[in-house]
Amino acid sequence: MEFKYPEAIVECDWLLNQLNNDNVRIYDCTTILHYTDDHPDKPYDVESGYELYKKSHIPGASFLNLQNDFSNNDSKFKFTLPNSDYLAEAFQNHGIGEPFHIIFYSRNGMQWSTRFWWMAQYLGYKKISILNGGINEWERLGMPTESKSNSYKPAKFDASVNDRIFVDKEYVHSTMSDDSSILINALPEDLHRGQNPRYGRPGRIPDSINIPFHTLVEADSFKFKSPDEIMSIFSDHALEKNKTIVNYCGGGISATLDSFLLYQLGFNDLKIYDNSMSEWAKDDSLPIEKD
Repeated sequence: MEFKYPEAIVECDWLLNQLNNDNVRIYDCTTILHYTDDHPDKPYDVESGYELYKKSHIPGASFLNLQNDFSNNDSKFKFTLPNSDYLAEAFQNHGIGEPFHIIFYSRNGMQWSTRFWWMAQYLGYKKISILNGGINEWERLGMPTESKSNSYKPAKFDASVNDRIFVDKEYVHSTMSDDSSILINALPEDLHRGQNPRYGRPGRIPDSINIPFHTLVEADSFKFKSPDEIMSIFSDHALEKNKTIVNYCGGGISATLDSFLLYQLGFNDLKIYDNSMSEWAKDDSLPIEKD
């Protein structure tokens, strides 16, 4: 088995050979979460990865601040998708757009890269790839890094919005009684089972299954597992390609990794619940279940 869209994943060796290609633009999109499990109104403190970027990044790479520049800062949730005009302008101003091939990478997990990849898909920009393993794998291989900050000139970005990718709580609630939909929780098992109150009321959206995002990547390298390994995990949960699959997590980040790999294996009707359990668990009108 092979990934259906291999062009959306690049390896470190390939990127090393593209460092002098002016049509390739590279972005570090690292965010760091410091969990505060004893304070459900604030499940984590968010730290930009910029300080780590300044210490070491792939040569030529610029930095993207997810929370400050690519989220709705009027929302009470940390990473809410901004409106399409704002998001397209943010991408354009950071140099993302025609005619460039964009490479996203992150430091502490692939989910930050997949979040940006899906936001670009939402706006219709296709020339986006994710660096497999991110800078962790890049540094492990002994490839060059630098510490000077970089920025790109603005690019032309013509948005063509696909409003079927990101969904809200009303949509998710409507799928609970719909046999044509499957809900996937990308959070770790303790959160899914209701053993951790990180987001408020402990538990999960009723009838959802658990495919933790970290089980789809190699623990030592952060690289995606092989297509056969990933499909085996999906098959264990009897996922069907003719059904709508709604992915959620804590704040709409980890869910994008599950969704990206489902897409790579030919699942086409995919949704991401943007605010996820940060919103659902705090709304007492919404049902929740736990073991």
